[in-house]
Amino acid sequence: MVDLFTDITNSRIAKTLPLAARMRPQKVTEILGQSKILYSASPLRQLIEAKKGQTINSIILWGPSGSGKTTIAKLITNDKNRNFRQISAVTSGVSDVRQIIDEAKANLLSIDKSTILFIDEVHRFSKSQQDALLQAVENSIITLVAATTENPSFSIIRPLISRSLVVRLEALQDSDIKKLIRRAIKSTNGLNNSVFIEPKALDNLARISAGDARRALTILEALASQAVKLKSKSIDNKLLNKTVSENTVDYDAAADQHYDVASAFIKSLRGSDVDAALHYLARMISAGEDPRFIARRLIISAAEEIGMADPGALNIAVSAAQAVELVGLPEARIPLAEAVVYIATAPKSNAVYLAIARALQDIQSVDIGKVPPHLRDSHYKQAKFYEAGQDYIYAHDELYSIAAQQYLPDTLVGRQYYEPKSNGNEAKLVNRLANIRQILHNANINSKDKYQ
Repeated sequence: MVDLFTDITNSRIAKTLPLAARMRPQKVTEILGQSKILYSASPLRQLIEAKKGQTINSIILWGPSGSGKTTIAKLITNDKNRNFRQISAVTSGVSDVRQIIDEAKANLLSIDKSTILFIDEVHRFSKSQQDALLQAVENSIITLVAATTENPSFSIIRPLISRSLVVRLEALQDSDIKKLIRRAIKSTNGLNNSVFIEPKALDNLARISAGDARRALTILEALASQAVKLKSKSIDNKLLNKTVSENTVDYDAAADQHYDVASAFIKSLRGSDVDAALHYLARMISAGEDPRFIARRLIISAAEEIGMADPGALNIAVSAAQAVELVGLPEARIPLAEAVVYIATAPKSNAVYLAIARALQDIQSVDIGKVPPHLRDSHYKQAKFYEAGQDYIYAHDELYSIAAQQYLPDTLVGRQYYEPKSNGNEAKLVNRLANIRQILHNANINSKDKYQ
């Protein structure tokens, strides 16, 4: 990996760098495809353009490969009044992190110089490795600039997220890739007009790149090299197909379309198309997707799409996730496939998903009231004085173990969040829940005055 702070303005060094490194934007206006997060008044833009010595927040850059995370990190850290350290989570451990933190403390105490730490692929750090960063980030001993291709909510510990600004980058559009390719061909840091690319080849190269700027420039550099060997200045479709085999093109396009494939995977599970779901599973495995990411998607799907229609689906999904941790790939492909088949073919219901959504909506939008006195904690000396727990009915002493008493706060009496559907196991709950609610409804009517 080229060091983030390599000086590409040094002509001797620049000649040895790959085209993708030489073409890395040197200012924010050169970044393509990220206008949604880099407009003039955006928090990220202000962070990049912060004056030298100005305090900056830790930041987590989340986006697909080749979307500009490392470039933005370099622009954020472009302050000569700070020390810069760069590590990759693939090759570094807790000892490396602690060494950098110790150095940062020493610099802060001796020369009053803060340190910015850039961590690439931070999602590959374990919980203990991420924990090692917390105190240093909290106390501003280091400013963290981290890059990840995975959703931080699933791959980064919550305390670290809460101490950072999380910014999501999008894959580049084909139009952005084409602009980048033209810029690289023309630039003196790039190919300096040593070749030109025909329109159809440009279209296909953009398609092959699948939104990944680094991949686009890597292929372009290979094409330019081939053209030189053939004593030609033209890059056409024939040369493109010869340099990049069609199988590789199809494979890489699938691998890079991380979010689209994951979306199709979930929607195939939801739609009960087991064959399509297995196809997208195979596509992700072949592309080198982290199996833990796949396992997490299966757990979410089992809970969100199936719920009580088949409670066993969640157990199967969790077991598959545990299998991934215990055996890893390639063997983990089998329990993952088992979970996919189970979830895709199981009866579906999103009733539980909708129920918690409704309950959370009430928390945000209505008067949620107070916990009824008879349900309050009574395990302290003065509880009787406050009538906490008074007249509480113990459910197991009642017929069918259902205590006819008010449970919801007064302001929410009568609210019904969970509405089971007539699919699979959930169909069994329809009549039972109706009977339970009738018992509780009668209790609410009888106790309306009692608990106010």
